[in-house]
Amino acid sequence: MQKLKDANLYRSELIPISGKLVERYNQCLVKLGFTETTLKTFSIDGIGWSPEIAEEKKDQNYLSNGESNPHGIIISPLQNKKPVYLPNHTFDRDMMQQVFKTYGSKINDITRDSAICLDFDQKIDAFYEPLDVLKYDTIHINFHLMNNLYHQQKEQLALIEKFKHGHNFIDETIHEELLESAKTYGDLRHRDLELPAIDFKVSSFYTQAFGGVYVLRDFISPIVVFEDQKWYKEAIKDTIHDVIIFHISQPELMEKLRDHIIIAYDLEDIVKTKRYERIKKFEFAQHLKNPQHPIKDILNDALLFKSYLNKVDIETRKKVMSVERYLEKLETSNQFKISDIVDADLFEAMHEPHSSLHPKHQDLIWKLLVNIAPKDVLFLYWYDKHEFYKVYETWDASLQDWVIETIRNNI
Repeated sequence: MQKLKDANLYRSELIPISGKLVERYNQCLVKLGFTETTLKTFSIDGIGWSPEIAEEKKDQNYLSNGESNPHGIIISPLQNKKPVYLPNHTFDRDMMQQVFKTYGSKINDITRDSAICLDFDQKIDAFYEPLDVLKYDTIHINFHLMNNLYHQQKEQLALIEKFKHGHNFIDETIHEELLESAKTYGDLRHRDLELPAIDFKVSSFYTQAFGGVYVLRDFISPIVVFEDQKWYKEAIKDTIHDVIIFHISQPELMEKLRDHIIIAYDLEDIVKTKRYERIKKFEFAQHLKNPQHPIKDILNDALLFKSYLNKVDIETRKKVMSVERYLEKLETSNQFKISDIVDADLFEAMHEPHSSLHPKHQDLIWKLLVNIAPKDVLFLYWYDKHEFYKVYETWDASLQDWVIETIRNNI
């Protein structure tokens, strides 16, 4: 991962935490029912998740009380607009943006000397069956201030009113109580510490629950796509919910997405794009065995690419160039079918979200598509960094260099 870090492509926007902020973070962990971290320094993302603490606890989802009860921690206004590197749902960053948009100025004030715990209440105490994910509707975001600061403010204001009453201004006991409150919590008289719960409406989304599930319910009819075979088999036993259920590997899924005007393809158009070149080159790299040149050079140099294309076996050659071969044949006859010539995996990679979709739905469908056919390294990095980081480590060092260069040239 060091090469990714050097290129600022690996969790480059994390916020460093040390000193007093560590203590506040630990207070939030305890408040949420977790154990404290022993780390003196670490970093956090937009929702308060830390890769160092996850490694320490050997639990990537240490900020969740089960799959149905995720939480967040705000200890710095710098978390505003930062990425969420390991989201439980595709809408997690949108939720955080709504939080800061609603309470940005209050968060700036509160985090001067306190921290805020976030409870994302889905009104689901626990998941029991895979289609429980359909219960997602409105997320109630509740806020809890550390040290009960809001309640301490009420007590401080009550003490002040008591001090003003009658001859209480000469009562030394009240003096001591006021001084103790001020020393511990500061002057709370003019601070706005009230953070009423806010609601976040959920539409289509992806969740990590049950091994990964896509819920598409803003289209012709609801579609649920499972990444985990076990939970897919469990879900298809359901006779109550009126939804279409797929496993992500089923070829019928792509056909259904096309029929519902969720995805589309235009082979003549895509072969003219950089995206097609990325896909073709990455596919070719998978078939290079013990090349005499660095893979990066082979993919970047047209002469080397052509040379190695002629060195691989004929079936590999046909597969890598199948889209262009199909279009060439189509110029002479319309009798050819895509399935007769174009490699099935490559054909899936040629799809994109339908142009009529709302931008937020396009992002979700891109994530689904790069998981169905993970052949565009740039889009995989953009839409599923967690998966990108996993597969990146399996690649040849020279292919890694090409991938890093490709990403950096497009961001």
